[in-house]
Amino acid sequence: MSKKQKKLVLFATAMGLMLCITPVANAMHIMEGYLSPKYCIAWGAISLPFLIMGSIFMKNTIKENRRSITLFAMAGAFIFVISSLKIPSVTGSCSHMTGTGLGALLFGPAPVAVLGMIVLIFQAILLAHGGLTTLGANTFSMAIAGPFLSYGIYYVCKKCNLNRKVSIFLAACLGDLFTYCITSMQLALAYPSKDGGVMASAVKFLGVFAPTQLPLAIIEGIITVIIMIALETYAKPELKSIGFLKEVN
Repeated sequence: MSKKQKKLVLFATAMGLMLCITPVANAMHIMEGYLSPKYCIAWGAISLPFLIMGSIFMKNTIKENRRSITLFAMAGAFIFVISSLKIPSVTGSCSHMTGTGLGALLFGPAPVAVLGMIVLIFQAILLAHGGLTTLGANTFSMAIAGPFLSYGIYYVCKKCNLNRKVSIFLAACLGDLFTYCITSMQLALAYPSKDGGVMASAVKFLGVFAPTQLPLAIIEGIITVIIMIALETYAKPELKSIGFLKEVN
């Protein structure tokens, strides 16, 4: 391991420790047993094509470039640490940063679906955070919908020649918020309001999420920018190998 790689590992460890001792932590996963079987199956079926596409992308990327393994591992670890911190936000769920924007900007949204699902499995089994029956729903909201929006926003900002750091911030921040919009819709579909139906229920869920999620999304945007700056400093060969360095330069 080179000196720069060692510095990158130390930086990632320090960030993880800093996040772990933060006094107020937040997260989003729908808990075990909160969705009926039909919704669990439906969200799993919707997520499956994205997982297949992401698996193929990761396999081809690693086959062509072994250096990408380091960045895949780093992105997965970042998602695990930052999305494991949670506080209750509403019955059946909670609020937190997602960490998926970083991977989406580095690799595109497809492989983040796989990384996110792996993280969600570990969290469900080891931390009782989320659940195995709700894995499909949580994967779609956190590892598919959010990353796709993050990537789309970053692409549009790049085309508009917006400052790169601002683009990264907006992509990570809005991708985080979009995850919670999708989660609110998932909960609303499962538990529609008697007065107003699904949309009224979604508005209520969004209203409960917003006070905690808005500041968290801003924090995630800032952290993602800091991580990108660190990667550009200590992992230039890895960034160059996946084609991201061309955007940096």
